[in-house]
Amino acid sequence: TLRQQALRPLEPFQELLEADSKSMRSMSGSRRNSGSSLVSSSSASSNLSHLEEDTWILWGRIVNEWEEWRRKKDKLLKELIRKGIPHHFRAIVWQLLGNATDMPVKNQYSELLKMSSPCEKLIRRDIARTYPEHEFFKGQDSLGQEVLFNVMKAYSLVDREVGYCQGSAFIVGLLLMQMPEEEAFCVFVRLMQEYRLRELFKPSMAELGLCIYQFEYLLQEQLPELNVHFRSQSFHTSMYASSWFLTLFLTFLPLPVATRIFDIFMYEGLEIIFRVGLAILQYNQTDLIQLDMEGMSQHFQKVIPHQFDSCPDKLILRAYQVKYNPKRMKKLEKEYTTIKNKEMEEQIEIKRLRTENRLLKQRIETLEKESAALADRLIQGQVTRAQEAEENYVIKRELAVVRQQCSTASESLEKAQDTIRELQQQKCYSPKCLVCYTEPFVSNLQTQLEQSRLREAELLGALKEMQDKVLDLEKRSSCLPDENNMAALQEEVKQMKLRELETLRSFREMQDTVTELNQRWQHHMSRGSSTGGGGGHWKESPKKNAMNELQDKLMTVRLREAQAQAELREVKLKALQLESQNQIHSKLIGRNEQERSALQDRLQMLANQNKALQAQLNEMKRKQAESDCKSKEEVMAVRLREADSMAAMAELRQKIAELEIQKEEGLIQGQLNHSDSRQYINQLRDQITELKNEVLHADTLALNTEMHCSQCFIINVPQVAFETGTKCMKIDFRTFLETVN
Repeated sequence: TLRQQALRPLEPFQELLEADSKSMRSMSGSRRNSGSSLVSSSSASSNLSHLEEDTWILWGRIVNEWEEWRRKKDKLLKELIRKGIPHHFRAIVWQLLGNATDMPVKNQYSELLKMSSPCEKLIRRDIARTYPEHEFFKGQDSLGQEVLFNVMKAYSLVDREVGYCQGSAFIVGLLLMQMPEEEAFCVFVRLMQEYRLRELFKPSMAELGLCIYQFEYLLQEQLPELNVHFRSQSFHTSMYASSWFLTLFLTFLPLPVATRIFDIFMYEGLEIIFRVGLAILQYNQTDLIQLDMEGMSQHFQKVIPHQFDSCPDKLILRAYQVKYNPKRMKKLEKEYTTIKNKEMEEQIEIKRLRTENRLLKQRIETLEKESAALADRLIQGQVTRAQEAEENYVIKRELAVVRQQCSTASESLEKAQDTIRELQQQKCYSPKCLVCYTEPFVSNLQTQLEQSRLREAELLGALKEMQDKVLDLEKRSSCLPDENNMAALQEEVKQMKLRELETLRSFREMQDTVTELNQRWQHHMSRGSSTGGGGGHWKESPKKNAMNELQDKLMTVRLREAQAQAELREVKLKALQLESQNQIHSKLIGRNEQERSALQDRLQMLANQNKALQAQLNEMKRKQAESDCKSKEEVMAVRLREADSMAAMAELRQKIAELEIQKEEGLIQGQLNHSDSRQYINQLRDQITELKNEVLHADTLALNTEMHCSQCFIINVPQVAFETGTKCMKIDFRTFLETVN
């Protein structure tokens, strides 16, 4: 049961007390009165004073009757705890105060030690820094370090969100100095859950920020001059007070003094931390105001911790003289929550703006890449257009040469046709007429034959060259995109097809003509052979034979010329086809030029948009910088006005106190001299009226300060304390004004 667990740690001390006769009689009397076995003190000698014995007996009764004391004698218990818990009772009293005597997590402790924690390396690293001068924790493999590691590891497994924080090791170390590790683990779990320590040691440390905010308010309300000095030296509250809240003064004050504070903390919570912190600052205010930032740091480290070594009761007494309003602290907690929520919203807004800024930058980069790609495409298109234009120019020149050759061949064909007609006319002549041919005529025929052969060779070369060019153009045209879907191109294609049909018809006519000439030539040859077979006089004359051969050759050349002309017509037809394709490609190039101009316009538009977005971004940055500067200037101005108003209020309060004293002196003198007192009281009334106006003006300034500052300050109605003889009177200022009026 709870009672048995409470009495079990005190059995050794009970045996020692039974060895002492006086303690024996005291214990037996208390047992007869209470009817139960009480736990007494830990002293084994009979040299203990009666006061210490009574204290031990009292705390033994408290432990034995704990529920009754918590329920009916709470105020007396609070006073006893403030005076200090005896050393050997601390273990059980702390467990009772924290309600940690019977916790389910105690049964899990041994299982937790068998598990592995991700914080083990951090715990091992920091163990040597925890109470390095204390005998229990001195040495690398000491018992204290081992049990401290076990407790910290077990808690890091129980509460994985908090895990491990270095400041918590000092609290666990203090618990291990008083009790075994399992009980220390249970008390520490209860402290983290019920005493706001868990919020202090979370990774975000939100509770620490709240405590610093509340402590700053108490500092500027109760020690305004010291607060102004701290701000002027940029000596922030978190620089000296963070360790107070995280370690409960265990790393700041000597261990006996910090243990006394921890006794009260177990009963009253974090309130004692605020009180002790303000009491320390109030006690050292005069010295701190005269120091700079470095001097204050040295003072906090070397002087303050040893001021209360010999008299911790003096520090506790000063702590409970500090004004502390729990309702006001709750209100400050709500204000801090509101401020943090607002800051969170601002952070979210800033994060959103940064995200938008990043997206805008990415969009700008994308647009720049697209612009560069479009510029590359534009340049590539221009190069391609230039190459196509050059190729078209070469093709046009070749077409001009082909057309000239076609015209020359047409003239030759006409001449050949004239010659054919002359030969047809000469058919009707008799063979005797051939005798009239002279040698000049034969030489002329030979010359024409040579010229015809030369033209034939030239035409064959030109024909082969044109065929190669036609094949090349056909390959190029097959690689170009098809634009037959457009209405205008379809119309042009129809016209080109009509021209091709006309050319094809003329080509067929030419083929018919060549066929007819072949037939006539065959007919002529058959007639010549039949005539030669009759044995006429053709064989008799060599000139006639030569003449016939020349005519045959001439006819053959003319036939070949006609065939070449037909092939030339075919080439011309293909040239027309290529020309039509060239026109189609020219249209396509025009369209590409239009697309290129459209792409250039779009590129220009994107560049303009890019410049506009960049200008907007620069403008947003400039406005944000201006707003930051303005907000900082406003905060500094508000703080300066706030300090001035606080100083003015202090001066006014001092003047009011002096006037009150003068008024009392005037009243005493007025009893002796009534006429002089009247005049003096009138003067006092005038002065008090002026001071009242100044106070109202100061209140107005304070209200304006509240409107501009995120922290609010309450200016209480001043009260004036003055002494008359041996009596100390406290008068409300407004009551005093009503009395005088």
